[in-house]
Amino acid sequence: MKEAQKRIQELTEILNQANYEYYVLTNPTLTDQEFDKYMRELEKLEKENPEFASPNSPTKRVGGEVIDKFKKIKHRIPMLSLPDVFNEEEIIAFDERIRKSGFNPEYVCELKIDGLSGSFHYEEGELLTGATRGDGTIGEDITHNVKTIRSLPLHIKDNTDIEVRGEIYMGRETLAKLNHDRAEKNLPPFQNCRNAAAGSIRQLDSSIAAERKLDTWIYHLPNPEDYGIKTQFDSLEFMKELGFKVNPANRLVKDIKGILRFIEEYQEKRPYLPYDIDGVVIKVNDLEMQAKLGFTSKHPRWAVAYKFPAEEVLTKLTDIIFTVGRTGRITPNAVLEPVIVMGSTIKRATLHNEDYVIEKDLKIGDIVAIRKAGDVIPEVIGPKKERRTGEEVDFQMISHCPICDSLLEKKNGQVDHYCMNPNCPAKHIESLIHFCERKAMNIDGLGEKIIEDFFNLGFIKSIPDIYHLDIHSKELQELEGYGKKSIENLLNAIEESKKNSLEKLLFGLGIEGIGDKTAILLAKKYKTLETLAMQSEEDLKNIKDIGAILAKNIHAFFDNMDNIALMHKLKELGLNMKYLGPEEKHHDLISGKRFVVTGTISFMGRDEIESIIENYGGQASSSVSSKTNIVIVGEKAGSKETKAKELGIEIWDEAKWKSVYESLE
Repeated sequence: MKEAQKRIQELTEILNQANYEYYVLTNPTLTDQEFDKYMRELEKLEKENPEFASPNSPTKRVGGEVIDKFKKIKHRIPMLSLPDVFNEEEIIAFDERIRKSGFNPEYVCELKIDGLSGSFHYEEGELLTGATRGDGTIGEDITHNVKTIRSLPLHIKDNTDIEVRGEIYMGRETLAKLNHDRAEKNLPPFQNCRNAAAGSIRQLDSSIAAERKLDTWIYHLPNPEDYGIKTQFDSLEFMKELGFKVNPANRLVKDIKGILRFIEEYQEKRPYLPYDIDGVVIKVNDLEMQAKLGFTSKHPRWAVAYKFPAEEVLTKLTDIIFTVGRTGRITPNAVLEPVIVMGSTIKRATLHNEDYVIEKDLKIGDIVAIRKAGDVIPEVIGPKKERRTGEEVDFQMISHCPICDSLLEKKNGQVDHYCMNPNCPAKHIESLIHFCERKAMNIDGLGEKIIEDFFNLGFIKSIPDIYHLDIHSKELQELEGYGKKSIENLLNAIEESKKNSLEKLLFGLGIEGIGDKTAILLAKKYKTLETLAMQSEEDLKNIKDIGAILAKNIHAFFDNMDNIALMHKLKELGLNMKYLGPEEKHHDLISGKRFVVTGTISFMGRDEIESIIENYGGQASSSVSSKTNIVIVGEKAGSKETKAKELGIEIWDEAKWKSVYESLE
């Protein structure tokens, strides 16, 4: 081994250990001067010998990598969210439901960190990728920024293959310093730690993320059974031993009393912690018990997130204005004197409908109590009637659309008022916003404010206009805040959206009552938009989970000639109209078996192989264990092949996989 290569490895190990001691153990053994000296030496050696520099070198912590846009990463195991509970009764009900299922659980209580979730994937001990939660199935690749987080190891012990999940956050002291620096530069401050962390991790330039000094707490191992782990608490200890930063407040409790004591304790400690928390996560400790309790379509049944009571503040209700949604629904909205609630400045809050305002007895000019429901959505609790002066103005529901002046109507049995004008401009804006959102066509760069701007400027008046936006490229670049690169990225995102599977388009069309899950159900069943459009109301009504009202809405949508014309236009523009998701099939050599793919297969990428395995009822895993049935090996397979041989696991080489692949239907 060359001297330079040997010294680079030595310095890398020294600096990685120093980072771990400083940022995870908070017990540094190197002085700042020593650390800087070793870092300068490593930077010099890597510059002189780039062939020996690791992609996960400690020198990458300072950032500098710049990307054009965020790529997508599919989570091998979905990142499900947790159901929220808001009071002691709901926590007790959660415990009782588990006990009625025949279990006697212990629980792990963990602090609910106020940041954003991340997934971190290691292969052969090296950090491979970092990704956001996204929609739970597909997240954004933030690897270039994740590498700047000094508490997250770039290399872990034992050259382990592992995926861990946790929270990316910003500490309170870091936020205060960052806002002080921004004030000196006449930049607006970040309003809270969560917003600052989210904005920092989504920077295209990693040097900006590095300056923001983000941090992590690791709390979840998606596949603990692969490592012989039996409990959630043991998985936390396991990840801690590997060098990850695991919160020391996590506690194993025996029963519901222990949960309530933990919540009470940290409700009191909350203001004094160096980071923001918004609740406590409660998980069944035994992993076999978790598996038996299972999942709903959205959440695990074995865990809940208790949200601390929302902070309440008082402000003045200066006006009530009305907005029009994409279905024509009219919503009254409170206009408030700006007030900070849980770190965010609140100026508006929804009042839902006429009955809600009347029930709350709200008057314009009232002093009202405001809180954030679940610490997220601004909510008007009610007026402080004792503060009234007599100058307050009674609420009056409007009779005509605030945008097109059409007479409003109430639908049978509903409390909401609707604008029935199909050409109301406000409906178009809301429909466009919905079409572009993440769960629909997921067009990065076409957010609510930009769509409103483009609508008012005449660039986008209908959904097809989105796909003609390229003809306005030069005009858009002349607008303030829209440079050539940002417009190029936007146009690329629009073009990429044409490849989306049918369920994305179906949800984006905004058929009343069709959520993202229903869209998947319909797309899987009918395969093409044309086939769905031809179904009778009776056919649709007979589908499980559809029902009469939704069947009527779907049939009415496709019975409308304007909607049929829109469907044809989108097809002409090149939008995919077919379901592209997986259809589970059967194959004797794949179905019901667990696979690990390692090394390079010459004719097919690893992601494609794993997708095929899952489509045929198999399971793709990232690590070899006693539960692995087959390991598919290509060139440079490494330690996974060795471990498979040691465990006596069946091995398929490239030729074997090719023969199986060619035998598939």
